[in-house]
Amino acid sequence: MPRYRVSEEPRMNLRHIDPPSEPSWFARKYAAFAATPIARWISRHVNWKIDPFLLRVTRGRFASTLVFPTALLETTGARTGHLRRNPVIYFHDGDVVTIVASNAGDATDPAWLHNLSANSAVVLAGEPMHASIVEDQEERRRLWGLADRVFPAFENYRLDADRHGRQIPIVQLRPR
Repeated sequence: MPRYRVSEEPRMNLRHIDPPSEPSWFARKYAAFAATPIARWISRHVNWKIDPFLLRVTRGRFASTLVFPTALLETTGARTGHLRRNPVIYFHDGDVVTIVASNAGDATDPAWLHNLSANSAVVLAGEPMHASIVEDQEERRRLWGLADRVFPAFENYRLDADRHGRQIPIVQLRPR
């Protein structure tokens, strides 16, 4: 198995994100748009290509997700051993960072989930982390409540994933 390399990228700005008690009206409207077919197409075919660049250039301060906290997740390719960078929406649960492998409700998990399942040593916004998938159903329910307040479109993504027979994984990242 290849050894994980921390990139030479400068540390980005990983703001501490406590889920709000309720999303703002703008967050709800933007999330409603994000759940539309056209926005999902744009996200899959455009945003995922430009967000890594935007996040690196602005040191984590700006991405196409606008009001939603986004950071660059670096994983090691499970097959190739190459460094892979993907933007992810995140939030904190105490000192633990939580990300959701929604893939916008598609039938398949995002590739980065396969990579971090093969090698749990990841980097989020320049911070070395250890990733683990949350299996406990009670904990998943609690985390979904927090995730929906950070990015309300997750609820629609869960419904779509359910139609495909997929349960969306929740991943927790702890500092290494």
